Amino acid sequence: MAGTNIPEIFGSLVFNDQVMRETLPKEVYKSLHKTIEEGKELDITLANAVAHAMKDWAISKGATHYTHWFQPMTGITAEKHDSFIAPAPGGKAIMEFSGKELIKGESDASSFPSGGIRSTFEARGYTAWDPTSYAFIKEGSLCIPTIFCSYTGEVLDKKTPLLRSMEELSKQAVRVLRLIGVPAKRVISTVGPEQEYFLVDRALYEKRKDLVLTGRTLFGAKSPKSQEVDDHYFGAIKPRVMAYMHDLDEELWKLGILAKTEHNEAAPAQHELAPVYTTTNIATDHNQLTMEIMKKVARKHGLSCLLHEKPFMGVNGSGKHNNWSISTDTGKNLLDPGKDPKTNKTFLLFLTAVIKAVDEYQDLLRISAASAGNDHRLGASEAPPAIVSIFLGDDLSAIVDAIKKKDNDFENVPERVKMETGVEVLPDFMKDTTDRNRTSPFAFTGNKFEFRMLGSASSVAGPNIILNTIVAESLSVFADELENVNDIDSAVMKICRRELKAHDRILFDGNGYADAWVEEAEKRGLLNLKTTADALPHYVDRKNIELFEKHRIFTEVEVHSRYEIQLENYCKTINTEALTMIEMAKKQILPVAIKYTTELSESVEVKKNIGIDAADDAAYILAVKLAKLTNEMYKKLETLENVVADAKNIKAGQPLADYSRDKILVAMNDLRAVADEIEVDIPDEYMPYPTYTQLLFSV
Repeated sequence: MAGTNIPEIFGSLVFNDQVMRETLPKEVYKSLHKTIEEGKELDITLANAVAHAMKDWAISKGATHYTHWFQPMTGITAEKHDSFIAPAPGGKAIMEFSGKELIKGESDASSFPSGGIRSTFEARGYTAWDPTSYAFIKEGSLCIPTIFCSYTGEVLDKKTPLLRSMEELSKQAVRVLRLIGVPAKRVISTVGPEQEYFLVDRALYEKRKDLVLTGRTLFGAKSPKSQEVDDHYFGAIKPRVMAYMHDLDEELWKLGILAKTEHNEAAPAQHELAPVYTTTNIATDHNQLTMEIMKKVARKHGLSCLLHEKPFMGVNGSGKHNNWSISTDTGKNLLDPGKDPKTNKTFLLFLTAVIKAVDEYQDLLRISAASAGNDHRLGASEAPPAIVSIFLGDDLSAIVDAIKKKDNDFENVPERVKMETGVEVLPDFMKDTTDRNRTSPFAFTGNKFEFRMLGSASSVAGPNIILNTIVAESLSVFADELENVNDIDSAVMKICRRELKAHDRILFDGNGYADAWVEEAEKRGLLNLKTTADALPHYVDRKNIELFEKHRIFTEVEVHSRYEIQLENYCKTINTEALTMIEMAKKQILPVAIKYTTELSESVEVKKNIGIDAADDAAYILAVKLAKLTNEMYKKLETLENVVADAKNIKAGQPLADYSRDKILVAMNDLRAVADEIEVDIPDEYMPYPTYTQLLFSV
C-alpha cells in the first residue's frame, strides 16, 4: 500500500454525491436531492437521466453488468446480474440502461426465506432502488442498493424495515425537539460497527470439514498455548496479516467504506476492524460489503476469514460492537452530555428515552442478537451475558441518582478531573465522564451506546431496527405528554425523574461476568434468555407486535414470519452441525483412533514375544485407554445419530428448536468431549485434520 493516494482512491468505485454533481445536469441533480430529502416518488424522467449518467460512469470504470443488490432475510446479500447490452440494427449491440431498470427489478420471492408468507409456487418478488444509499461497482457490475418485497407487498428483506425505523425515530425525535425548543428538521441514527474475525491458513481450513461446512470447529482439543498470557491483544501484527489488512483497507476505501482502526484481538489469530460511524442505512450496507470483501481478500493471501461467533472452543469468540447514536440534521449529537450533563436537559431526556426503551424491550434486543452461533459466545466470560443491562459509569449514574430525588441534589456529582501522569514531560489530559465496561451488553461510551451482544456474522440491520423503533416509542410517549403542558422545563425533569425511577433495574455498572449478577438480575426481574430457543418466542408477544404495528415497521404477519425464519435457521444450523459431526466421527476420527490403537496393540504383542511384561508397557496402557475411549465415543456417536433421526418426528418450529437445544446440542457436546480426549493421545501425523495449535498459530 506504500505510495497509495488515499483521497484519490477513496470512493472511486462509488456513484456518490460528487460523481452525481459532476455527471448529472444541474436541475436533475437538484431534483434528485429534493426527492431523497422529501421522500417523494421518483419521476421516470428523472430516473432515466440518473440511469443514463450512472451507466456511462459505470462503463467508464469497466463495468459491463448491473444488479439490484439487496438484503434478504438470509443475513447475507443477494444479486442477479444483467448486462447493459441491447440489440442494434445490423447485428450490432449497444449499451443501455433505463430509469425503469434502475427503479425496479424482479426476483424469485419463493426461493428466499419468507416464514410462510410466500408459497413455493408464488414466485414473483420485486426489488426497488434505495436512492439514500449510493450505487457502487463490484466485480465488474454496477450494484444498486434496493429493498425487496413480495408480489403482495410483504417485506422480505432487512433494508425496508431499517429505513422505516430510521424515519420513525426521526419523526418522534423531531416532535420532542420542537417541543423543548431545539431546532431540527430531521434526526439521523448513526452506527459504527466494530467487526471481529479470525484469520487461518486456507490450506489448513480446507482440510477441516467442520470449518468448511459450518464455520466452526466441532472437534478439537485445546492448544497447550492459547490466550492465557494476553500476548496477542494489541500485539505487533504479523507481516502476513498486515499485508492482508493493507489490501483489505484499499478495497474498502475504493467502495467509500471508512475503514479506520485495525488491531489484534484477545485470541490467537483473532483481529478487529472498526470503521468511522455513518448513517445506519449506509453503515449496514457497508458492513455487509465489509464481511464479503474480508473473505475475498483473505483468499488472495492464502488465508480464510472466519466470521463465526465461536470458531474455536476454549478461546474468545467474535462479536460485532454496534456503536449507536442519534444526531440532528444540524450536527447536534443528542447523546453528547456536553460540558455539564446535569444541566443538559436535551441529553437527559434522550438518555431517559433510551433507558426506558431498553428496559421495556429487553427481550427484543436479546432476540436481535440471537443465533445458534452466538449462543456459544454470550455469557462465556468473553462477551456480555444474555441478560440485557445498561452501563452508565460513575458520573452519569450519580446524575441519574440525583434526578431521582425530588430536590435534584447534584452536590455529589463529581466534576471532570484532569488525569496526572506523574511524569513532567508527558501532558496531562481530561478524564472521560465514563469508564468502559466490557462485560456490559449496552454501555454508554461518551456520546453513544455500544451494543456489544451482536455476533460477528450477523447483519447489523436487525439490532438497529429494534433500537430505532424502541427509542422512537419512548420519544412518542414523551411527545404526547409534553404537548399538553405549559412549563416544558419542569415537565422534562418530571418525565426524567419518573422514568428513571421506573426503569432503575436495567442500570448496572458492575461485573456482568460474575455469578452474583445472574442472581441479582433475577431479583430485579430482568430476563435471562440464555439461548436463541429461549428468546425467540418473545418475538410474537402481544406488546411487541403492537409496537411494530404502531410504528409501521412490521405487520403482525411480518413479525410472525421473522419469528419462523429465525426458528428455522436455528434448527437447520444445529442439524447441519450434527450431521457434520457424525460424518467426521465415522469417517475420520474413529478410523484413526482404531488404527493407532491397533498399531499400539501389535507393538505390545511384539514386545511380549521378547519378554517385556505388558502390564508395565506404555504402549499397552495407552492402547487400553484409547480402546475404552473409542468404545465410549462410538456409543456417543450412536446416541447422536438416534437423536438426529428422532428429530424428524418433532413438529417444526418452536418444538423442534427446543428439541435441538435440549437433545441434539447435548448429544453433540457429549460426543465432542470424548473425541477431544482421544485427540490428546493421537500423534499429529495420524490426525485426520489440522489441530488447534496448527490453526491458531500458523499465520
